[in-house]
Amino acid sequence: MSFLSRMMLLKSKAHLSADVRRASSSRNRSRVSDNAAKRKADMARRRVGLLMFGFAAVYLVIGGRLMQYGYAHPENTSSIIPPDRLMAARPDILDRNGQVLATDIRTVSLFAEPHKIVDADEAVEKLATVLPDVDARDMYRKLSSKSHFQWLRRQLTPKQQSQILALGIPGIGFRPEIRRFYPGGSTAAHIVGFVNIDNRGMAGMEKYIDNQGLAELADLGMTSNARLEPVKLSIDLRVQNIVHDVVANAQVNFKGKSAGAVVLDVETGEVLGMASYPDFDPNKPEEGAKDGWLNRMSNGTFEMGSTFKSFTLAMGLDTGRIKLSDSFDARYPIKIGGFTIKDFHGQSRFLTVPDIFKYSSNIGTAKIIDVVGIPEQKEYLTRLGLLTKMKTELPEVKMPSQPREWKKINSITISFGHGVATTPLQTAVAGAALVNGGRLIEPTFLPRTIEQADEVAEAVLKPTTSADMRYLFDYNGKFGSGRGARIPGFDVGGKTGTADKVVNGRYDSKLNFNAFLGAFPMGKPRYVVLSFIDEPLTGEQGGTISAYTALPIVRDIIRRTAPILGVEPDFGSLGKDMLVSY
Repeated sequence: MSFLSRMMLLKSKAHLSADVRRASSSRNRSRVSDNAAKRKADMARRRVGLLMFGFAAVYLVIGGRLMQYGYAHPENTSSIIPPDRLMAARPDILDRNGQVLATDIRTVSLFAEPHKIVDADEAVEKLATVLPDVDARDMYRKLSSKSHFQWLRRQLTPKQQSQILALGIPGIGFRPEIRRFYPGGSTAAHIVGFVNIDNRGMAGMEKYIDNQGLAELADLGMTSNARLEPVKLSIDLRVQNIVHDVVANAQVNFKGKSAGAVVLDVETGEVLGMASYPDFDPNKPEEGAKDGWLNRMSNGTFEMGSTFKSFTLAMGLDTGRIKLSDSFDARYPIKIGGFTIKDFHGQSRFLTVPDIFKYSSNIGTAKIIDVVGIPEQKEYLTRLGLLTKMKTELPEVKMPSQPREWKKINSITISFGHGVATTPLQTAVAGAALVNGGRLIEPTFLPRTIEQADEVAEAVLKPTTSADMRYLFDYNGKFGSGRGARIPGFDVGGKTGTADKVVNGRYDSKLNFNAFLGAFPMGKPRYVVLSFIDEPLTGEQGGTISAYTALPIVRDIIRRTAPILGVEPDFGSLGKDMLVSY
């Protein structure tokens, strides 16, 4: 083989070897590329797996938290009320003729879930546009708290609800509630009472209803939003309106500290109307908290002054130790224990029993009680319910006060209304016993028939004593201090009472508690009307004693209510025969 041939062969082998090497290198690069692709694919799969795991973990956490929120109870705060209690209805309260005195209306309350509030500052600013009186600092504290429920405002108006909805604040909601509404406002405030923000009775007949079992049912979750049977009262809304109007005007016109009155059925003990002023609007009770909440008719005690002479004469007559025809020496003041007992309208002569009543003689009354004696005096005042706590439906009833030890000076002053403090309402109840035949009937604010009254009535005086007291009331109404209350046709009788008030341990004649105990018609009394006014600065004809202040209250009430109560006027000779018999 020639050299050229060998060279060509070698070159050919070299080329073949290079091709083989190139092919081998290409295969190697292909293998590396495949391996890299596999590694990238594996990494991508791992990343997707990690991402899926992360999403799954996040959703599991969210789901777990949602389940936790679902089963968790909101934090207890003073404002949170169980839903069943929020929706619990109260019975309507009606007057004796079916007029509504109190009823439920539907409303909503605003609440927040602070953990859902995005921006507490912004939420407060927005809510303030609808609720301008809101306490911004307090609301911010609630919205930024860690609790899951906070009341923001109870009992919104429909307009406020729609305006707040339009704000679109997340974490804000509404809960349906019931609001108590009193159509008459303050007209019967102290009788009907009021409820708190949670619809619980706080005073008056509202509290009485709760005390009859409604509150216990609510605590047990056994109440609902269903309508309950209405509660009818003995009150006649027409009479109540008049009593409230007359009392309020008298307190303002006579510039008194307070005033009050009651109309009482002497046969059944039913209260037809009662007012104490100042009072309050039960729709907004907090505004009258300072002076208006006190029901002075049943929860205030006062020395009732000369109205107590009625009871002193009654016990003297009932014991048989005095008669209407008896006379007592009232010429000279009585000096005892450093005190001097004298008459405001002194006659300086012997006075018959009717004239002692007519002239309101302290001296004559003191001599009568001396004949009766201290043991009998205490026994009769207790029997008439004037020394014990009065029984009635109203929760607001105060215990009377009396001396720890009854000495002779105490007995004398108590005989004409100083030394024992009672409530005006229980004085009216005892007054009814003087004229209804001698039966003490505990007062009621619920309807009561004569038959039902007979079951609870207690005989405390003889019928003959009651007849004598009717005569004395009528006599004083015609000729004595009660004649200013005499309304033609209705034969009003009664007894005035002007009591000096105690200031720094001594009686001050410039400050009076005035009362008038009246009854009508005196031929056969059906109603007792008692009024009082505390510390009047002026009165009719410029006077400040009972005849010019408390008496006009009774007169105006009877004049306006007698036709409503069905008492027909009698312009005949009623009462003249009674006067002649004396």
